[in-house]
Amino acid sequence: MGRKVVTIGGKPFHSKLAPYESEVKELKASSASVRAIAAEMFARHGIQVSHNAVASFLRTHGTKRRNFLDGIGEARRTELLKAIRALWTHDSTAIEGNTLSLGDTMAVLEYGLTVKGKPLKDHQDIVAHANGVDFVRSLLDKGRIAEEDVLELHRIVVPNETRDIYKPIGAWKREDNGTYGAEGGKSVYMPYASADETPKLMRGWIKAFNLLFGGIKGEDAALEAYLFAHVSFVRIHPFFDGNGRLARLLANLPVLYAGFPPIVVPSEARLDYIRELWDYQRAVGVISLAKKELLPEPSRLDNLRRLIRNWWQTTLDLVAEAKGSSK
Repeated sequence: MGRKVVTIGGKPFHSKLAPYESEVKELKASSASVRAIAAEMFARHGIQVSHNAVASFLRTHGTKRRNFLDGIGEARRTELLKAIRALWTHDSTAIEGNTLSLGDTMAVLEYGLTVKGKPLKDHQDIVAHANGVDFVRSLLDKGRIAEEDVLELHRIVVPNETRDIYKPIGAWKREDNGTYGAEGGKSVYMPYASADETPKLMRGWIKAFNLLFGGIKGEDAALEAYLFAHVSFVRIHPFFDGNGRLARLLANLPVLYAGFPPIVVPSEARLDYIRELWDYQRAVGVISLAKKELLPEPSRLDNLRRLIRNWWQTTLDLVAEAKGSSK
């Protein structure tokens, strides 16, 4: 049985055990011997490694996971987390049509205030997304996700309104979905993955996503992981609602795990962001079990890749400023 390799942006991971770092450490924490760990990694993933290789890997990967908050004083750290959480929440919900300003968002999250003249749903969406940010950060300790984690995040982020059986919260979509866009002056409908195929496609997505944990080294690799997770999730569109918010949350998990602040898509870039996703999906076609490559033709995403790098600078600058003031 050959080694399984997942590529991101066409670049394979070079370490056999690095993509499974969290699993190796979990096995070690359970008092498994290095020989037992080697045998288990072969059973799970078809990876052939010696017990000496496992021991060496554990020695070189036993250091504390990097955190973008390292080197920042406790008081400033707390305020920085609040600022990033509010910014992430505001921009992600504003992309979906939320009318609260960034200042309104901060007031809602910090003081529990309501903004006169603004819909109750907008307030609920803000609180729900902020809770989603907290849940995503809690997943970092696991170093991987399960299907139930994705479903639970959907339950957290999408307000618990009355739905019919075909629009469930915390379950995969039960009806096909799609979106309209303009091409050549005409409205064109673009379908996402079929409801029938979504559960199996998402199992494949989760498996590929988990290979991102522990294998990200440096900003370039973190950006590629974000792009891979984000765009491939959107291609499937596994829920009747909330797909964009979940994509922007989940895709940041490998970024945060690698020790970087989250990538936040700014609300003012909404049109560029949606257009890039639309153009890519129209170019590569609908994902299906017959054509299930998660991210085909990644070179078509070069412009979106450039935009994401620019958008990321906002939170990178916030962290740099906080670290500079802590010296």
